[in-house]
Amino acid sequence: MSLRTVVQMIRERALPNGGFAGRNGGEYKLDATAWAILALNGSGADGDVISPARSRLAVDQLDDGRVSISPEHPEGLWTTPLAILAWQGASLYREQQTRAIRFLLGTTGRHYKKSSDSPLGHDPAFRGWPWIVNTHSMVEPTATSILALKVAGYERHDRVREAVRMLLDRQLRQGGWNYGNTTVYGKELRPFPDTTGLALNALSGLAPRDEIRRSLEYLEARMKEVRTPRSLGWGILGLQAWGIKSPESLRWINETLNRQKIIGSYDTCSLSLLLLANLGNGNPLMIHGSDR
Repeated sequence: MSLRTVVQMIRERALPNGGFAGRNGGEYKLDATAWAILALNGSGADGDVISPARSRLAVDQLDDGRVSISPEHPEGLWTTPLAILAWQGASLYREQQTRAIRFLLGTTGRHYKKSSDSPLGHDPAFRGWPWIVNTHSMVEPTATSILALKVAGYERHDRVREAVRMLLDRQLRQGGWNYGNTTVYGKELRPFPDTTGLALNALSGLAPRDEIRRSLEYLEARMKEVRTPRSLGWGILGLQAWGIKSPESLRWINETLNRQKIIGSYDTCSLSLLLLANLGNGNPLMIHGSDR
């Protein structure tokens, strides 16, 4: 399946009032909108659907700066960094992006000092970001927040530095990341390629290579067999962010895209992630110079 075909599939999900549907014929979804903006902008697509989509994100922003998953669930703050990424490089939305950054820097999950009898292997005192308010910080929203703040130029901020320490603390001994824990009652959890790729992408340029070497080795090995869009997309992006590019990656992406003939079309987020991975850039999420 060609790059142009994937771009067209995403464009066809643009809605008349701005934003993107999660699937063909579906309703507006905020995360799908942010990912579609990133993918279309990264591929150099015309801005006729990008600007209205950014405007739709601005409409959804709450007074405190957060951009939650939906008006019915304002506690779902994990989409705020996606909006920051989607607004990057667009001067018309600089004020909205600044407010979202301010919210993110002032927000954290629930953290506490680790007790001597804790069943958890990780240090719960390190501050990252949660999926929803008043919950423990987890790997994925923390990594996405680091990415957004890094793109916006806040990579040296104290909150980012601590979040980097949090991710390194949540890294499994065997390499890779689970969704948030390392060990529970002494049993080490399994790593996942999507979470690992996202964490590696976030840590690029912020952590020593020696500290994540086992995770790179784990991910390189897993990419040979992974053919689901989220795991493959984040896996490729995570390796690319550290300068590792497999000559087989385009074939893997095509194999994954062609599976839609059997299981049906992927959701917009998955298509966008595969499109970004297909671009072959070292880090296509580091957007610069887009003012559409």
